Amino acid sequence: MPAPSTNPRLTHVGETRPWTLDGARELYAMPFNDLLFRAQTVHRANFDPNRVQLSKLLSIKTGGCPEDCGYCNQSAHHATGLKASKLMEVERVIAEARKAKEGGATRYCMGAAWRSPKPRDMDMVVAMVQGVKALGLETCMTLGMLTPAQAERLADAGLDYYNHNIDTSERFYQEIVTTRRFEDRLETLGHVRQAGIKVCSGGILGMGETADDRIDMLVTLANLPVPPESVPLNLLIPMPGTKLADAAPVDPIEFVRSVALARILMPRSHVRLSAGRTAMTVEMQALCFFAGANSIFVGDTLLTAANPGDDQDSALLRRLGLTPVAPEAA
Repeated sequence: MPAPSTNPRLTHVGETRPWTLDGARELYAMPFNDLLFRAQTVHRANFDPNRVQLSKLLSIKTGGCPEDCGYCNQSAHHATGLKASKLMEVERVIAEARKAKEGGATRYCMGAAWRSPKPRDMDMVVAMVQGVKALGLETCMTLGMLTPAQAERLADAGLDYYNHNIDTSERFYQEIVTTRRFEDRLETLGHVRQAGIKVCSGGILGMGETADDRIDMLVTLANLPVPPESVPLNLLIPMPGTKLADAAPVDPIEFVRSVALARILMPRSHVRLSAGRTAMTVEMQALCFFAGANSIFVGDTLLTAANPGDDQDSALLRRLGLTPVAPEAA
């Protein structure tokens, strides 16, 4: 990756923290070409615009979650037919991580459908982090809410990133989740940051929120004491049996605007195209990359959702002239 530009007009574009809602709204509402030009300028000041990090996500414990997140088919509150599984064996997780690395992934994410990890699970989780990190992969976990002690233990194990999405704006949050508060999400992010682990936090678009909710979510993340190093943006995949099974799709241009705003507000963060790429055209994904997205999840599945296969992604990157980030540069 090239060194960030020393031109202050580039380096400081988008770095007027703390961001105000009005300022972010003005950016979001810019003429589309101007918004994309602004986002691409910020992107080029901080990243190689033609390199994309490939990440892989594995569900290490599926289903039976006590939370009632309206979008999630792993919630025990929803009749989705998904059976709960036990925590995966450490050896199997490491074997899957090895395959991911052989397939070009440089970042390995492990997710468990928990409200928070129980003490009895921590030994296995720590062993997974250590085993995957020993392969030379960047490690990420998403296990629900964490206590300060749990965050410290994961940090001691060498965990690089912890994912805990805020999902949407504080205003809209209670329309989607009632079993925990928006403040609980922010508290866990604080524990993670305090422990010295990098933060991965983003949200989901297409849950019935307004454009203002999307803007507010991104402003909340950008105005954290330290913005997340990783910002996953998910396009809702309506899951049968969930509260949001019949949610209307997001306009593609509005999604691209959100990607561009995330890039401008958080210049040095990886903006990750996460769930929902199966519903995106090649052209929509190309616009997302131009707007500043620089990471995707590869493989056939994301937790329990469909994802474009490796062949499709390889073809996409070739068509756009994008190169996967090499392991040593991840």
